[in-house]
Amino acid sequence: MFKLNQNQNALLALLLLVPVPSIGVATQLYMLPGLKGHLVALLSKIWMLLLPTIWLLFVDKDNLKVQYPKRRDLLAGFGLGLLMLCIMLIVYWLLGANWIDVKYVRDKATQVGLDSFAVYLVGSAYWIFVNSLLEEFVWRWFVYRKCEMLVSSPLAVVLSALFFTIHHIVGLAAYFDWRVTTLCSFGVFLAGAIWSWCYLTYCSIWPGYISHIFADIAIFLIGWQLIFA
Repeated sequence: MFKLNQNQNALLALLLLVPVPSIGVATQLYMLPGLKGHLVALLSKIWMLLLPTIWLLFVDKDNLKVQYPKRRDLLAGFGLGLLMLCIMLIVYWLLGANWIDVKYVRDKATQVGLDSFAVYLVGSAYWIFVNSLLEEFVWRWFVYRKCEMLVSSPLAVVLSALFFTIHHIVGLAAYFDWRVTTLCSFGVFLAGAIWSWCYLTYCSIWPGYISHIFADIAIFLIGWQLIFA
């Protein structure tokens, strides 16, 4: 029976996971708007959660351990998070507010069902508190560690951030022109690199998760301004 070595296992894991969120986002926003697109996006989320867990248990043959945050994790997370939130709001007020086509964003939000304040509020809560934890689990705990098996730690930070950015570009392009898409994608890449660096430094997803919450709060405050204000 053919057995893969550690590097081949890591590469296969990345190939099975990294394209999936882009497929889910593209299907939902471009190919199958409506219920079918939402279903594909949901299935992609489930795959992203299941694959790392299955890989850990049956390929790496390890146990899933829950690590509680330490004081330094909380301090780093809150400090980075507040800094990110402030920078994102300032950049929006200086550039984004002038570049974004508000009518187009509102029309697109209506198309995917985000024009209801109740739906937006529930969706915001999910993305801020649940999806950000899922993303840290997937992109930092799993993807970053697999990248680190293939390349050096600094390069793994860059590579995992790049992988993290790809599906965001697909989503952003559905709502914004090239200027906003480029600016936001660069911001996503920087955030992904910072969160991967946090995992490298603290060996924990908690600093990334806490600061990710603040970054998502900024995003949904801006979204509320664009859609409802």
